[in-house]
Amino acid sequence: MLYNFDEIIDRRHTGSLKWHYSDDTIPLWVADMDFKTAQPILKAIEQVAQHGILGYTVPTEPLYQAIIQWHSSRYDLWLDQQDILFSPGVVPSLVLMMVVFTEERDAVLINDPIYTPFMTKVLDNGRKLVTSALKEVEGRYRLDLVDIEAKIIEHKVKLYLLCNPHNPGGRVWTTEELEALLLICKKYNVAIVSDEIHQDLTLSSQKFIPFLTLAKGYEHKVVSLTSMTKTFNIAGIKGSMIFAKDSALLSKINQQQRLSDEHELNLFAYTAMRSAYEQGGDWLAQVIAYIEANIDLTLQFLAQHLPKIKAMRPEASYLIWLDCSAYAQDDQMIYDALREAKVELSAGIKYGDEGHLKMRLNVACPKAILIEGLNRMHTALSDMCQPL
Repeated sequence: MLYNFDEIIDRRHTGSLKWHYSDDTIPLWVADMDFKTAQPILKAIEQVAQHGILGYTVPTEPLYQAIIQWHSSRYDLWLDQQDILFSPGVVPSLVLMMVVFTEERDAVLINDPIYTPFMTKVLDNGRKLVTSALKEVEGRYRLDLVDIEAKIIEHKVKLYLLCNPHNPGGRVWTTEELEALLLICKKYNVAIVSDEIHQDLTLSSQKFIPFLTLAKGYEHKVVSLTSMTKTFNIAGIKGSMIFAKDSALLSKINQQQRLSDEHELNLFAYTAMRSAYEQGGDWLAQVIAYIEANIDLTLQFLAQHLPKIKAMRPEASYLIWLDCSAYAQDDQMIYDALREAKVELSAGIKYGDEGHLKMRLNVACPKAILIEGLNRMHTALSDMCQPL
């Protein structure tokens, strides 16, 4: 089936978080797509609804096999059914992992910049937040392994929260980078939880490496978190997975889940997940090709019309990290100028101190909407360039 991602679907007045405006503002911010999901997913959900009985549901053998087949065939991640737990979402799972691996006031290490809940959930749950700034080298982020080790020693870090692929910078960490990080964490007995929700949106020139594939001998300290919701644009259907390879660790996680009854998903989540992993591959290939074309369009537009913006070409997903420091020296000023021009991006400062004067741009929308949004960005910023 050939999908039409140029189709413009009106999401206003639907309760959409992304399209929350009362005017014609264009949202290029929160990480969901303005594309219909794969037809097999919609059909599967419709069939469940038409059945008419929406009772208690448990994960089935075909669901487990769909998850196992997807991850083995694409990433050489070989899972058994007992390695898979379900969770309402990756962010709740981050909190769960803090409970499993740390106590209150223990230090948790993250990178900066990083997806905002990495910071807020650490602090909200009474842990000590420790950050290690990523280094920008030739337009790409790098892990500062020297700084990471120093922070682990100084703060007696118990848990490292990794984002791979990285949000907001779009890096897909290489095997060499991940192995170096693993060596440091093993040296100091630091647990590693890898948020891999953007894994399936890895772009064509890159290779995603699940952290669990490298963790042999350290499985009791490594957990991967992922979901079909980001991949197939079904974030409104809550559901995610927790992968681990150590039976004692899995038992501990599951016991903690059951204390708050967060070990189950709803009927529609199980249905969408199975359908996505069994029949969503064709849709995913097409949407990645469309996203890559939108990334190229955006980078070309910026180079021509806003050349002082420094953009990181993402290696995964549809989010482009923009350095707007040539246009203003105040985060709020940049954000307000864009909003006045009726286009919204995510303010970089929300992703940590390294997000100062940066913005995150979502290009997962029909090309016509993207072009109009870029034109509004040009209107907002073209007169704001800082004098040399």
